[in-house]
Amino acid sequence: MTEVRTSEDVRRKHAEFLFPAVANYYAESLVLDSGSGLRVRDLDGREYLDFFGGILTISIGHCDPRVTSAVEAQIERLGHVSTLYPTVPIVELAERLARITPGKLKKSFFTASGTEADETAVTLAQVYTGAQEIIALRHGYSGRSLLAQSLTAHAPWRAVPTQIAAVKHAVSPYCYRCPFGQTYPGCKVKCATDVEELIRTTTTGRIAGFLAEPIQGVGGFVTPPPEYFEVVVDIVRKHGGVFICDEVQTGFGRTGSKWFGIEHWGVEPDIMTMAKGIANGMPLAATVATEEIADSFRAMTISTFGGNPMSCASANATLDVMESEDLPGNSETQGARLREGLEALQRKHPRKIGDVRGKGLMQAIELVANEEAGDRTPDAAATVRLFEETKQRGLLIGKGGLHGNVVRIAPPMTVGPDDVDEALRILGEAFVAMESA
Repeated sequence: MTEVRTSEDVRRKHAEFLFPAVANYYAESLVLDSGSGLRVRDLDGREYLDFFGGILTISIGHCDPRVTSAVEAQIERLGHVSTLYPTVPIVELAERLARITPGKLKKSFFTASGTEADETAVTLAQVYTGAQEIIALRHGYSGRSLLAQSLTAHAPWRAVPTQIAAVKHAVSPYCYRCPFGQTYPGCKVKCATDVEELIRTTTTGRIAGFLAEPIQGVGGFVTPPPEYFEVVVDIVRKHGGVFICDEVQTGFGRTGSKWFGIEHWGVEPDIMTMAKGIANGMPLAATVATEEIADSFRAMTISTFGGNPMSCASANATLDVMESEDLPGNSETQGARLREGLEALQRKHPRKIGDVRGKGLMQAIELVANEEAGDRTPDAAATVRLFEETKQRGLLIGKGGLHGNVVRIAPPMTVGPDDVDEALRILGEAFVAMESA
């Protein structure tokens, strides 16, 4: 095995030994080597302000010493046992989740990824209701397994057409690109009321459940109107289904002031899934359900890596920091600062920035051909150019949306006002450079 010495070595070996589908950002991919707090450094020593956090996963900053210490202490004591044996970290985390999740959610099942959490939730809904059909949302993303791809309604992320669950896709509450060509609130939230007809015309009339993200992550941070979930969930429950809330990206204070995104919409889930920010980068996910629903699952099941002591120790330490520093509150405060700055950018660049949306530290800008002329054609090429300009200036951001034209901005929730202002300054410079090129 040859020694890897430079970024070019890594890029060459990545191309030679990894699947081509493992795509990287940027024309010349960025080889990250170390990180601390909100900053990361590449193998060549350049530093970047990270405003995407490993896809909303580095929730309290890179290599937080409190989390690192907790994981080191745990691995010196006990590293792995599987779910066949209870451990102190797993029961402490489960009890904590029962306390901070909304409504009657109480019992947890731990896995290693959001994909597995969503699969567990769908199986649980089917077992509990005795029905099979699941309603999901267009523009939604649920992971990379076959079931998760069936739930996903986002063509670039679906490798095969195989459907291994009876999934029906409702229209997304995507106000900027309303599928009915209407404008909120005059639309009377037709995207929500249409779920009634979807169930009546495309299912047996009795469904297992409805799975949705409070804010669609990969879909481009699509944020529903205030009454959306109340209307949809009432319809779903009328037809025998349960509400599965996918908090993989929105959970743990990310959306500001609340622990979980759905709390902004005032609806209590029957089942909730979470991953990403729960353990600040360690592989961990959870499916949390009401006691009645959780107890309905009586088949044998295990998770080899789910809830392993190291990941649970990381999660407990991460949540300690979130609680002691009120990071949901910081997300609200700094998210408002970020949103104000993004809206100011929109006023300066009204032609390219068609929409600004999101909640807390989960904000997006959608780039289009010419908003001033009423041309909302997605401009993915502009997103690519903006990425190169921000990279050159030391800022990392994310992208999403069906057409790849949405810039996703989601820094660690420990972000401060100076960090937000620095990111906004770089974004402003990048827009000027992009438009003058």
